[in-house]
Amino acid sequence: MQNMPEAYNHTGSDSDIIRGCIAGDIRMQEALYRKYSARMYAVCLRYAGSADDAKDFLQEGFVKVYRNLERFRGEGSFEGWMRRIFVRTAIEHLRARRLQTAPLPEGHDTDDESGWSALDGLALEDLMRMIRLLPDGYRTVFNLYAVEGYSHREIGEMLGISEGTSKSQLARARKALQEMIGDKY
Repeated sequence: MQNMPEAYNHTGSDSDIIRGCIAGDIRMQEALYRKYSARMYAVCLRYAGSADDAKDFLQEGFVKVYRNLERFRGEGSFEGWMRRIFVRTAIEHLRARRLQTAPLPEGHDTDDESGWSALDGLALEDLMRMIRLLPDGYRTVFNLYAVEGYSHREIGEMLGISEGTSKSQLARARKALQEMIGDKY
């Protein structure tokens, strides 16, 4: 696609692109995709277990964005609005697979931060690869909490799990990542 006509390389403002997409202009839809696909793919990849899953999330997310563009009110950033759609799309897929959400045994400390500093020297690419290896439930809670900044209460509401289960999933994700890091280093 390197030899695309100039019209396809539109670099206009988000509002111009949004108006064009709403009007059904395929060039504007392509411009929107080109402008945001890499960033939204990165979001999808954080939640997906594989690149193929991430591509599926990306495709479905863009379909939802195009269908719902008229609902964007201009409050906040357009990219943030899109990101929420892609996160929700990934969560819907993962919920359909029945997230693994087993609570930890009684007395387990879910707030244990020991050993977490091992991540400091880890390359981002290695960390992302390790996160993708986590079971769906662990990976989803980890991303929602550590990357997206949601509280355990909010995560519980989104995923239909208890706040305690969210905490236990995060603790298990951290423990699994620590073990992977220990094995690697």
